[in-house]
Amino acid sequence: TVVFDKTGTLTEGIVEPGIKDSLREDAKSAVDACRALGLEVWMISGDKEETARRIAGECGIENVLFEVKPEEKAAQITRLKSEGRCVAMVGDGINDAPAMAEADFAIAMGTGTDVAIECADAVLPGGRIGRVPQALRLAGAARRMVRQNLAWALFYNLICIPVAACGIVNPSIAAAAMTLSSNGILLHSLRLNKAEAS
Repeated sequence: TVVFDKTGTLTEGIVEPGIKDSLREDAKSAVDACRALGLEVWMISGDKEETARRIAGECGIENVLFEVKPEEKAAQITRLKSEGRCVAMVGDGINDAPAMAEADFAIAMGTGTDVAIECADAVLPGGRIGRVPQALRLAGAARRMVRQNLAWALFYNLICIPVAACGIVNPSIAAAAMTLSSNGILLHSLRLNKAEAS
């Protein structure tokens, strides 16, 4: 599940009286791309229901949390997590920071507040909301990569350390094999560059 803050994240964040808060240019395409990744998309806002639903409708978001006070945002993320969801939170402001800290993965707009950026696992340079799907893809790829590397290292160490400790293999050969194993893990991790390009 990915939860987008509204003001300053999905929208330009213009809050002066009488001026309509408008969608960021790439907000709808970012939401569509998240949905194409198989993610459930939510929007959270402190705005009244009518305004929140209008913006959500323009983005194609069906799940809307509205009139949520800043101090309640983190509780909403906790609630979504308690339902078994892995939750990513995308925000930009001080009021988003507690929710971002509560989320499994937090993404801050690069144009956001320092507090939001400090809470984030990833920061979108220039506040380009269209990069959210890429950040989520990379996070998933990195997670899989870490698990694969740990599995390989565990397997290797369970076999090779006892063999070396028993003197079956010369220590210099064991050291060289360990170096090769480490290099293999490094080369495997470099595959993330390919994931970033796609």
